[in-house]
Amino acid sequence: MLKGKKVTAFDMGFVPRITRAQSMDALSSMATISGYKAVIMSADYLRKMFPLMMTAAGTVTPANVLILGAGVAGLQAIATAKRLGAKVSAFDPRAVVREQVESLGARFVEMEMPEDAETEGGYAKEMGDAFLKKEQEAIAAHLKKTDVVITTAQIFGKKAPILITEEMVKLMPEGSVIIDLAAEMGGNTALTEKNKIVEKHGVRIEGVTNLPASVPFHASQMYSKNITNLFKLIFNEENIDWDDEITKGACVVKDGVIVNSLVEKIVG
Repeated sequence: MLKGKKVTAFDMGFVPRITRAQSMDALSSMATISGYKAVIMSADYLRKMFPLMMTAAGTVTPANVLILGAGVAGLQAIATAKRLGAKVSAFDPRAVVREQVESLGARFVEMEMPEDAETEGGYAKEMGDAFLKKEQEAIAAHLKKTDVVITTAQIFGKKAPILITEEMVKLMPEGSVIIDLAAEMGGNTALTEKNKIVEKHGVRIEGVTNLPASVPFHASQMYSKNITNLFKLIFNEENIDWDDEITKGACVVKDGVIVNSLVEKIVG
């Protein structure tokens, strides 16, 4: 709609993931809320309590939670599940995030990692079928004792990878819960349906989208701050500095010409 018109447009989703742009990174802000809320939802649905409890009626063992993807949403999910007292494990094909996962008290799920599993922008790369198969095998080995799975694995601008097949769902205990944060992009499980709850093989699979809207106060507070910071950067001088990495990266249309290669490819 903007192509060919005298319009210059910026997209919050294309703010570069660099240190200087952290205060403008709306995707990270919303992912933080999604990771937190997903765990709260799973605790509500699960038929068990999350923490270890020593009671007069005996010991209550902690819930086992597995987080797939250790980006912003995944790390927040780990932190939230740990605060609730769960036993947490996390999987991610990027070896560089292991230290972050373990610093939050979670166990890092091992598998043979490629050195180039991450893009320059900090996102996970799309890998081949053989690697995806290895990922599924590594995850499947942990599902028999897993009560909750939070899936967050997405590939920027692409369909989400299927990390949990229907056969893998069958491995999970009766009453287990999967919260799929990648549902907007097709989902990380073969059974995920966008904005629907699927109950199959005794497992509840929720394909959630726009979780930040369920926490409107802080979602609005964080998002407005991101927009304000980006606005102040772009219009800090009388003329826009097009050599600035953030300004250039966030711009999608400049004077009616599409300047973002990904958007240009999709439109084309």
